[in-house]
Order: sequence, then C-alpha cells, then structure tokens
Amino acid sequence: MDAHIEITAQESGERIDALLARNASVPSRSAAARLLEAGLVTMGGRRVRKNYKVAAGDVFTVVLPAPAPARAEAQAIPLDVVFEDEDVIVVNKPRGLVVHPAPGHPDGTLVNALLAHCGESLSGVGGEMRPGIVHRIDKDTSGLLIAAKNDRAHEALSAQLKDRTLSRVYDAVCHGGFRADEGTVDAPIGRDPRDRQRMAVTDKNSRPAVTHWQVLERYARYTYIRCRLKTGRTHQIRVHMAYTGHPLLGDTVYGGRRDKGLQTQCLHARGLKFIHPATGEPVELWTDLPDWFQDVLSKLGAPL
Repeated sequence: MDAHIEITAQESGERIDALLARNASVPSRSAAARLLEAGLVTMGGRRVRKNYKVAAGDVFTVVLPAPAPARAEAQAIPLDVVFEDEDVIVVNKPRGLVVHPAPGHPDGTLVNALLAHCGESLSGVGGEMRPGIVHRIDKDTSGLLIAAKNDRAHEALSAQLKDRTLSRVYDAVCHGGFRADEGTVDAPIGRDPRDRQRMAVTDKNSRPAVTHWQVLERYARYTYIRCRLKTGRTHQIRVHMAYTGHPLLGDTVYGGRRDKGLQTQCLHARGLKFIHPATGEPVELWTDLPDWFQDVLSKLGAPL
C-alpha cells in the first residue's frame, strides 16, 4: 500500500523520520527509520535519507508493508539448541536475529523458528506474537535465551526474573580502559527524555538497574569485560557502560564507534542460570564465544 505525503509550510525544516513518525500509518520513529533505510520512502523516484530536512511542497511516496499477521507463523529457521525438555528450551541466538515479530520485522524471527521446532508446545503467556518468550535480547546481541514450553513453566521463570534467581552473564568489549578490575553500576534506567527510542540513566520514570562487571582482558584502546545482571532493564549493559564512559564497541546508538574492521556491537549472552520450573533443580548453562566475537578480540592486538 502506498501513501503520499505533501509537506506544508509549517512542517518545513523537520527531519523526514520525525515527520513520518507522526503519520497514523507509521507506528513509531524507529519504524519510520526502517522504512527509510529500506528505500521505501522516495521523492521524485529517489530514495530519501532519514536525516533529510523537508521543505514546503515536497511530495513523498511511502510504501507501507502489509500489516504483521495476528499470529506468528512457524518458519523452518535453524536453531542452536543448548538445552531442551518438556518444560523449557534454551537456544544460542545468533547475532542479527530478531527475537519476536514487530513492526518492520513481521517474520524471520526467533519466535517463528521456535514455533517450527516446538510446534504448539510453547506457552501462551506472552501472547500470540511472543509465545514462550520469557526475556529478550537485542537483535545484534548473540547468546543464550530461554523460552517456556507451557504456561506453568513460563510463570515460574518470570517469577525468577523478578526475584533474581534467574541470572544472566554477558561478555562485552568496551572502549577505553577501566581503572579497577571490577565494579558495580547502580543507576536507574528509563526512556531517554530527549529521544524516546533510546534508554538512559535518569531519575524520571525510571526503574532501579544494577550491573556488576569485571575485567577479563585489557587492550591498548579497549577492555574485554564480563557483566552479571542483578536487574534486567532494556539495553541495561549498553546504557550502563555508556554511562561510565565506556560504551560498547560498535554500539553506535549509545556512543560506541564502529572502528575500521570492527563493525559489530560486541555483546554476547554467555551464561544462564535458573531453577528448573518442574524439578526445582538448578540449571547452569554456558556457551562458547561465537566466531565473530573471537575475531574481534584477535583484531584488538595482544592483551596488555
């Protein structure tokens, strides 16, 4: 479906992505950015950059994708299954795979893969578009993620997230050097008041957030660290590390540059520990560093 937008004098000077986000057919600024990045917004037959400032009289054509289905569909996408029984499944998510369908990502997600692998055996607590999903990790973050195969398991695992008996460990590469060998960031996280698509350390409409970190290796311009989450806020490690002045390598949203040859957000969910919802026994799982992460470490040079 195509939409045509003509710019008025009052709108002149605005960025096109901000203007599109106010259109009733575009759900958010991030969705507008995805339309622009995909070349689905044109003017005179030419694609428009997301930072283009509109002028009165400009006429844009926007190709709107079909609405996402009301229910996620099964798709035969390969899964790296680390642990599975009749109650839970733990997968090692690759970098670049979205966890669940959303505007701009109607399919090709981890949920679609889980539906193909597990059939109808996924909990319904998360809704039609997020069956089984207990917690999420970013598209560009790889590593361990747990899903529930029935409602009882889902409720038990969600309770563990709240009381922090479900613990997660991440490895990351940050810019700069840390003075100490370990430490804790205890700073509340909420929506960035200047940009609602980002999170930030803020006292306004925020929730407590605690990240424990330790240095694994030091390099000339970077540090390889391990983070243990006490809380699980959106983008927590990325926001906390940027707050300390050490943004993640490749995380351009929160200030990490993509240096030559190092074009990725360096964050991997390395470890996962939980109490099995049926047996009551502790389960601890670890995954190896993926090849892309090891390649990044090799490009940093010799540890100091």
